[in-house]
Amino acid sequence: MRQPTKQQLDRHERLRADLRVRGSSLTKIARELGVTDSAVTLVGKRMCRSAKIEQALADALQTTPEQLFPDLCEER
Repeated sequence: MRQPTKQQLDRHERLRADLRVRGSSLTKIARELGVTDSAVTLVGKRMCRSAKIEQALADALQTTPEQLFPDLCEER
C-alpha cells in the first residue's frame, strides 16, 4: 500500500467536503457499494485503487474519475 502525499490528503479532505455539500458521504457510498468505510477512505486518499469506488465517488460528485483523481491519467 502506498503512503499518501500531503496533496493527496488535502484532496481527500476536499472530496469529503464536496460530498457533504451534495448530501452524501464516504460512509453512504460504502453502504451503497457494499464495501467497508475503510475501503472508500483508502481509495479517496489514493492509498489503493478500485475502479468501482472511484466511479461511485465521481458519480456522487457528478464528474469523472479522471477529473476527480488527476493521478489516474499519470498512472495509465
